[in-house]
Amino acid sequence: MKAVILAGGYGKRLKPLTDEKPKPMIEVLDKPIIEWQIRWLKNNDIDDVIICVGYMKDHIINYIGSGSKFAVKVGYTVEDEPLGTGGALKNAEALLSSEESFFMLNGDVLTNIVASNLRKNLTSDVVATLAVVPLPSPFGIVEIDDNSKVLGFKEKPTINQFWINAGVYCFSKKIFDYLPEKGNIETTALPALAKNKKLKAIKYENTFWRSIDSHKDIEEAAAELGPLSKKTALTK
Repeated sequence: MKAVILAGGYGKRLKPLTDEKPKPMIEVLDKPIIEWQIRWLKNNDIDDVIICVGYMKDHIINYIGSGSKFAVKVGYTVEDEPLGTGGALKNAEALLSSEESFFMLNGDVLTNIVASNLRKNLTSDVVATLAVVPLPSPFGIVEIDDNSKVLGFKEKPTINQFWINAGVYCFSKKIFDYLPEKGNIETTALPALAKNKKLKAIKYENTFWRSIDSHKDIEEAAAELGPLSKKTALTK
C-alpha cells in the first residue's frame, strides 16, 4: 500500500528557518520531519511513498533520494506553482492509479498513531477516513469552582470535548472524483464528502501527535518525542 506525503508548502510561519530549507526538512532531535514520517510509515508496514514537492524541492530530493537508505521506495511529483493540498494530491493521481486505497499525511505532522485503524474503517460506503485527536489547548487553564474560588491550574491540557483534523488520512481511489486541480482538500473534497456521508473520523486518544507550525512547536515536539522514540514504533 502506498502513502503520499504533502511536502510542497512554504512554511511561512517558521521563517527564517524556511528561508534556507523547506518545512519538512526542519530538524526535530537531529532528524528532519520528513525522515520521522518515513520511519513512521515503515513501522506501519508502508514502504512505497510518494512525496509531493514544490518549494525548495531539491533539499528533500537530495536527502531522501530513492528511499533506499530508509528501506522504502520513494517517488516524487513536482508542483511548478502552489496547488494547495487538494491540487497536490490530484497531481499525484497517475502514480496512484493502480491503488484501491492509500494513505496521505501533511508534511508537518509527527505522530505515532496506528495507521491500520484508518485503513480498516475504509468501507464500501466510505471514501475517506481521517485521524482526529483531542484539541490541545495553546494555553494553561485555571480551574474554578461554583463560588469563583481557584482550585488549581493545568498547563496546556487536551480538551476532549473537541476533535481536530490530525492531517493523516486513508483514501479510496474514489477521492480523485472530489479533488480540485488547484485548492485545499480541507475546503473542497472533505466538506463534499462530509455532506454525502462518505467521510469517517477515527479518534486517537492518548497518542503522540504534533503539528510543527511554530518555533515553539519544534522545542515542544523534541521534548515529547525524545522519550517516546525509545519505546514506541516511531523509528527502527
